[in-house]
Amino acid sequence: MKKQATSDNCFVCGRKNPFSLGLNFYVDENGDTVAEVSFPDQYQGYPGILHGGIAAAVLDEICGRAFSDNGDQFMVTSELSVRYRKPVPLNTPLLAKGYKVSRKGRVAFARGELLDRDGTVLVDARGTYVDIPEDKLQAMNPDSYGWRVTPDEN
Repeated sequence: MKKQATSDNCFVCGRKNPFSLGLNFYVDENGDTVAEVSFPDQYQGYPGILHGGIAAAVLDEICGRAFSDNGDQFMVTSELSVRYRKPVPLNTPLLAKGYKVSRKGRVAFARGELLDRDGTVLVDARGTYVDIPEDKLQAMNPDSYGWRVTPDEN
């Protein structure tokens, strides 16, 4: 699997953000984006259950990355629809997956899932994402935010 870039301060993938979920994202052999995750107690909503906003954040990130195989396609969320199917347990290994649906010019459509290890969909989402214009991207200067692929820890 090919690892995608992360940044220093992102809430979902940040390496230096003490509040970050610290996710690592990969593109699998099917071209889908995947991330393994286990949510610790500090992301609880109801006792023993993940807060829905955290699940939405992870799905927003993985859907937005679905069109970024090389980690260099920056998009912003235009719309996100989340469906909560089952409670998401804390401290349990889970898998997030993002899938390309279609693309029309600067606009892309993706879907995502948060699954348990049995493959049961706990939460799913559909999102619309828009390319950041090149001039705006240059002004953002992603390198200054530590945007890079880091080696996996063994």
